[in-house]
Amino acid sequence: MKRALIIDDEPLARLIVREYLLDFPQIEVLQECGDGFEGVKAINQYQPDLIFLDVQMPKINGFEMLELVDKQPAVIFTTAFDEYAIKAFEAHAADYLLKPFSKERFAKAVDKWLSLAPAMAETQKPNETLLNSVVPPSPAQHERIVVKTGTKVKIIPVHDVIYLEADDDYVSIHTQEGSFLKNKTMSFFEQTLDQRHFVRVHRSYILSVQQITRIDPYEKDAHIAILKSGAKIPVSKTGYVKLKAVLGI
Repeated sequence: MKRALIIDDEPLARLIVREYLLDFPQIEVLQECGDGFEGVKAINQYQPDLIFLDVQMPKINGFEMLELVDKQPAVIFTTAFDEYAIKAFEAHAADYLLKPFSKERFAKAVDKWLSLAPAMAETQKPNETLLNSVVPPSPAQHERIVVKTGTKVKIIPVHDVIYLEADDDYVSIHTQEGSFLKNKTMSFFEQTLDQRHFVRVHRSYILSVQQITRIDPYEKDAHIAILKSGAKIPVSKTGYVKLKAVLGI
């Protein structure tokens, strides 16, 4: 018996998926989830084989949700993204169903997953670079950063961010509440955050310009940015040029 979850904020969409799954008695629906928070909790609790996942949901979207699960199951996306984006993702998910989808198209997706499930186990995780390039961050993602702390999900408003620091394969997000790790790249945040308020001043640092109290010369062409928190952030020659442009100096 295969185990599945349905994660979609639209009750009608969940109902359709459940009804279509009646033709697949070998798949048991463990739970329906109305948002990404419920989805993270259910995936970590049940460790399903497959999830039917909407992309555009309130609170956190489908891609943000996938970043937060401990062990990602196979995914069949149920989405309103256009066919161009769907084709670009085909190699990185079990399948994509463009809403509204027919029963026949649904059955094709499930049959594909059932036949390929063993082979897909090692390659099912969507490629982050592809996700970021084909599906640009939603407006909400420009205003928040979603992180996982233990078993809890925390949403950090970007105006609470003091600076970001590269930390091996993660980015450390520094706020007045403390620091939080996010499995993203500095380049992702450089592209996502509002460049009028956040500047990548060094290959390892992005800072909020509102947090700067002064900028002191350092050695050669480098500088040090002193923040309200007392933190001292190195500013490279290139970073200083970008910082001056944003500050208008």
